Amino acid sequence: MAFPLILIALLVLCPSTGHSQGSPSPGYYPSSRVSTSPFDREFQTLWGSQHQRREQDVVTLWLDKSTGSGFKSIRPYTSGYFGASIKLQPGFTAGVDTSLYLSNNQEHPGDHDEVDIEFLGTTPGKPYSLQTNVFVRGSGDRNNIGREMKFTLWFDPTQNFHHYAILWNPNQIVFLVDDVPIRTYDRKNEATFPTRPMWVYGSIWDASDWATENGRIKADYRYQPFVAKYKDFKISGCTGGSASCRPPLVAPFGNRGLSRQQMTALVWAQRNFLVYNYCHDPKRDHTQTPEC
Repeated sequence: MAFPLILIALLVLCPSTGHSQGSPSPGYYPSSRVSTSPFDREFQTLWGSQHQRREQDVVTLWLDKSTGSGFKSIRPYTSGYFGASIKLQPGFTAGVDTSLYLSNNQEHPGDHDEVDIEFLGTTPGKPYSLQTNVFVRGSGDRNNIGREMKFTLWFDPTQNFHHYAILWNPNQIVFLVDDVPIRTYDRKNEATFPTRPMWVYGSIWDASDWATENGRIKADYRYQPFVAKYKDFKISGCTGGSASCRPPLVAPFGNRGLSRQQMTALVWAQRNFLVYNYCHDPKRDHTQTPEC
């Protein structure tokens, strides 16, 4: 993604105001506009109920050699803000995928839409990768057209809970880490933007065939169980059928794009922490990704 030079020139690190260590203030905090919901009000267990535990406001999922676990929202949404605070496991977690995502794969098998935040496990001494991805109308099923952008983080995600969110409106998808926008995905045309209702999911599972160093390092169950903790679930979305429904604002002045201060924070995140961008991969067939 290219940015005007003026934005890069204006990149000044702002003092942290209740923000992740050293990150610039985005000036606007969508998470503060959405109240926290109890897990049972918004979600139900989808699979691996024996690998899921709830203690007060924390939902713990774990993966061992027998199975992982996942949950799904009770209702689908056509737009909205979808976030949770997540704490990851330290140590050897190669091959493990911990996720928060939107999908309609059960409603449209083989032809589904999906918007992903995935934490790809690692080995001691190496950072987690946060992978964002967008699939549109089966592009992840039949044609394998992923739109991956991977980041490291400016903090250790195993030490504390941090808030991760997807803000999806009719014009744009924004991926946020502690309210700092790290990626935007704009609606260029109908064919490359998800418009059908999607549910909210969270899961932990074995993705050994691709997650860590392109599948070179597999999950090692001598280190089981692999644990992920979720709390502070925030959902505010439109469920369809209501013309009056308005998704939460992505920026102070509406849903037509990020503010100047948010763009400065995004440039900082991508300049310092972006490690893979599908649009810049010479091995990809970019006739299949016209948005690049």
